[in-house]
Amino acid sequence: MATSRVLVVNNGTLSLSQLRRRFEELGSETDTVDAASVPSGVAGRYQAIVLSGTKVRAYDSDHYRPLIDLVMTADVPVFGICGGMQIIAVANGAELVEGPQRVGGFDVQVDTEEPLFSYVKPTVTVFQRHTLYLRAAPDGFRSIGRSGHAPVEFLRSADGRIHGAQAHLEFRQDGREILRGFADLYR
Repeated sequence: MATSRVLVVNNGTLSLSQLRRRFEELGSETDTVDAASVPSGVAGRYQAIVLSGTKVRAYDSDHYRPLIDLVMTADVPVFGICGGMQIIAVANGAELVEGPQRVGGFDVQVDTEEPLFSYVKPTVTVFQRHTLYLRAAPDGFRSIGRSGHAPVEFLRSADGRIHGAQAHLEFRQDGREILRGFADLYR
């Protein structure tokens, strides 16, 4: 069986090495590019695309245009982590709101019928590090995880190809198990 390859788009995360390591632990090779250097397509080279968190605001549509074009036209599963999810959501019409800073482990309720959550219980503890939140899932997407703090902790596109997580899944056991559920989608 051929080894799967994941394109990890580095949007300025502080935890790029941890994110790459999680996919490598799951048996995937990873390549990294920054948002300004994404290819125009994956052309069979990659089986999935992962967007890291970001320090740049998700509303910078000019900066993220090549990335959004790739995400929306690729024929492989996509997973946006924290700012990566926000970039996808804003590009599809969602609104971000400021909220209190959250840093550390927080409980989130997930829709366990979703394949993404095959390896976790209905309540997961995931690592959060942010101050921006989605008010609602954009058209063509739905919330598949929520907390008392945010109505969209996880989202999924209507066709099931694009996923997003407000949390940094590269940390904590539940996050790693959710990434394992994502890996099942592209292997």
